[in-house]
Amino acid sequence: MDSLTLFSTAAIVLAGGLYWFVCVLGSAEQKGKRAVHLSGGSIAAEKVQDTYKQYWSFFRRPKEIETAEKVPAFVDTFYNLVTDIYEWGWGQSFHFSPAVPGKSHRDATRLHEEMAVDLLNVGPGKRILDAGCGVGGPMRAIAAHSGANVVGITINEYQVKRARAHNKKAGLDSLCEVVCGNFLEMPFEDSSFDGAYSIEATCHAPKLEEVYAEIYRVLKPGALYVSYEWVTTELFRGDDAEHREVIQGIERGDALPGLRHYSDIAAAASKVGFEVLQEKDLAKPPSQPWWTRLKMGRIAYWRNHILVTILAFIGIAPKGVVDVHEMLFVTADYLTRGGESGIFTPMHMILCRKPESKSD
Repeated sequence: MDSLTLFSTAAIVLAGGLYWFVCVLGSAEQKGKRAVHLSGGSIAAEKVQDTYKQYWSFFRRPKEIETAEKVPAFVDTFYNLVTDIYEWGWGQSFHFSPAVPGKSHRDATRLHEEMAVDLLNVGPGKRILDAGCGVGGPMRAIAAHSGANVVGITINEYQVKRARAHNKKAGLDSLCEVVCGNFLEMPFEDSSFDGAYSIEATCHAPKLEEVYAEIYRVLKPGALYVSYEWVTTELFRGDDAEHREVIQGIERGDALPGLRHYSDIAAAASKVGFEVLQEKDLAKPPSQPWWTRLKMGRIAYWRNHILVTILAFIGIAPKGVVDVHEMLFVTADYLTRGGESGIFTPMHMILCRKPESKSD
């Protein structure tokens, strides 16, 4: 075989392999994003790598991520970096759900979201809040299931654009509205919502009672609020070095000012005036492990990482995307260890009610 033939064969194999990676395996489970379109959100491509370094600099100044003034920029930076990768590699719902025998990951996710709105007991004509809506995966599932009008708020402008595009494509833009803003200072009137939910979102708040107080403010008297919280469990031991490593790894890889203990959740809700109706860790048996999907995705990670590296090398994807993708893989390992050891859960559910009046 002469050199020209060898070169041509190699080129065809490389092109075919790249096509297989991108077109066959490259799209997200819910077809939200393709690998060739990976970006840094609202960050210019040439600044993604520097912004990634800036993100890690927050952890060298820990006091800055403990204040309400610094957290919005911190979280906004994180979601500019990770939103496209989340959509591509995970789907449009940026959260976990218990595995359901006989159901796909997508169906298990949808059932987990529908349970939240079922707890709120709302239907068509009602207006409910999604506090920390991301690109709107839960919003669309909840609107389609309940018929309620859902207003989502996210700190990240790029996510607002993605959510609106998805809403329109799904034919749900008449039921789903997305607002860019800080859920610690929401641009909504007092007593203007018939219900509210947050799915693995309020963990980004420096003080839980601050976001709970805002949600309480915008709810109508008698309305319900349900939240799935990221917390450490009763098995977590602060004097255990391995436990601390796992929890700190989760915090750093997910833009968290600090994970709270499960016992802090109801106390924060009660402090701002909520009546706590129900509290439960949805990850506990008989629920199936929520981290199974992370473990099953390790082969996919290496496949995707090769693709991201190639795309960055040839200039299609920003170079910093490779660093972000690697960070998320490391974080996935910490999340898995947290789930397997039982020291962490991303679905500590709390159901609250805003009293009809102060005297109730």
